[in-house]
Amino acid sequence: MGVDLPPEEIVLSAPRKEAFGDLATNIALSLSNKLRLSPKEIAEKIRQGLEKYTDLQDIVKNVEVAGAGFVNFRLNEAWVERKAGEFYDQERLGVPEPAKPLTVVIDFSSPNVAKPMHVGHIRSTIIGDALGRIYRFLGHKVITDNHLGDWGTQFGMLIVGYKRFLDKEALAKDPLGELEHIYQKVYNLAQQDEAVAEEARQEHAKLQSGHEQNLALWKEFMQWSKMEFDKIYQRLGVKFDHTLGESFYNPMLGDVVKELKEKGIARESEGAICIFFDEPELADAPFIIQRRDGAWLYSATDLATIKYRMEKFKPDLILYVVDIRQRLHFQQLFTAVRRWGYEVRLEHIGFGTILGEDRTPLKTREGGLVRLEDLLDEAEKRALSIVNEQNPDLSEAERQDIARAVGLGAVKYCDLSGARQSDYIFSFNRMMRLDGNTAPYLQYAYARIQSIFRKGEINIAKLRRGNGKFLLQEESERDLAKCLLRFPEAVLSAASEFAPHLVSAYLYELSTRYSRFYETCPVLTSSSGPSMDGLKESRLMLCDYVARVLKLGLNLLGIESIERM
Repeated sequence: MGVDLPPEEIVLSAPRKEAFGDLATNIALSLSNKLRLSPKEIAEKIRQGLEKYTDLQDIVKNVEVAGAGFVNFRLNEAWVERKAGEFYDQERLGVPEPAKPLTVVIDFSSPNVAKPMHVGHIRSTIIGDALGRIYRFLGHKVITDNHLGDWGTQFGMLIVGYKRFLDKEALAKDPLGELEHIYQKVYNLAQQDEAVAEEARQEHAKLQSGHEQNLALWKEFMQWSKMEFDKIYQRLGVKFDHTLGESFYNPMLGDVVKELKEKGIARESEGAICIFFDEPELADAPFIIQRRDGAWLYSATDLATIKYRMEKFKPDLILYVVDIRQRLHFQQLFTAVRRWGYEVRLEHIGFGTILGEDRTPLKTREGGLVRLEDLLDEAEKRALSIVNEQNPDLSEAERQDIARAVGLGAVKYCDLSGARQSDYIFSFNRMMRLDGNTAPYLQYAYARIQSIFRKGEINIAKLRRGNGKFLLQEESERDLAKCLLRFPEAVLSAASEFAPHLVSAYLYELSTRYSRFYETCPVLTSSSGPSMDGLKESRLMLCDYVARVLKLGLNLLGIESIERM
């Protein structure tokens, strides 16, 4: 007797080796203890039970039991051809729209005002942008917010530095570089001289009380910072719906803390205002929201931010794309919010560190932080040398434009090609390669397809309007079509797991399978005759299908596809 298990309850995924079929499930292993049977026995009963579903026979050619209890499926080729045609005709290429769209707030990038953006900001910016693009494409309402670090004690030191040490020529050339320089100078002096530290505290207090001159300086710092940040964001193609920094929430902090105290969530301890937790993993350290000297901590700002977002945006989900080393802070914050009574899903989208090739955090030769602008300049410079070698006949403007797309794409893809929680080694040489898991490899695959269409003078609009059908005769084109059908799964999984690298991994596999297809299946050159005309049209449709998936998939990662390369 078979196990009465509806097909929709079986989670399927592509097996690691093609010899094991097109899809597989290990559900028998997870049911073993519950049913007190060996996984292999359960797998066999599942196989037998599935035979009664006649609709399944149209999709699956055969079901096999393998190994310790895996159930492997081989797809019916006629179904693959029909399904590929169905997805090809859809603008969304098979990706479904949500039954109930969510409102998703994504908090990412968040640089500190009056400091240049550096390599440490690239991960949050790129990952947050990719998640926003993925959720937006899936049909959810996405609200992106750049929570700037634009308030705090550092402005007292900046004001002291501005008044005492400012180099106006340096400021005109590089505003944020000069502000960072004077800040560091005052910070170092304050470490050695209490009088300087006290002067900075007084300037900060004057700013908080609305002192006209200090407030005017703060606004200038903001203006210079926004101008420089926007250059970087425009270059990266990153947009925000809101840029609400810490200063926006500062007037709300008193009321928030008052409410938390009245509800018994926060209390005074040794002069400070804290939230204490009973949870074992959080019991060792209180969540301090106001120091004994009255200064607010960013934990207070984070609580005020959530209150504002809940009242203003009414989100179902809030994502914080922040360094994984901030895990404890977000565990405390989310626990406090649940106790506060807000019903919203909160997720810390943590990420690892960018390492140099010496496997230590990426730095300049002098040991300083790598400015993001310099890193992007170097990426475009290296990409241009590749483009000049590959396409010497193109105009300089065209080569510059391609180099920009290739260079920025390489940096983004390097960040998005691995699990975000892991550290990764930043290597220009590796990320610029045309023959590996890189953006240039994917961009080249797309460009090669466009070259085929130009060479064959193919009318793409006519091809898509036609009544052509997929005829999958060779193994490589069948494998390619099956891979194309998995695009919706890749996008949905990337969203549900907050893992853009699942889209990257899929696009790399697709490009690899397309290369095999390209090597074994002539597209433009074939014998004449009605049957061969149908095969040529099918292969052109396959090429177009791949190009559309590549273009859409790269766009979800914030990477441009290019027509020539």
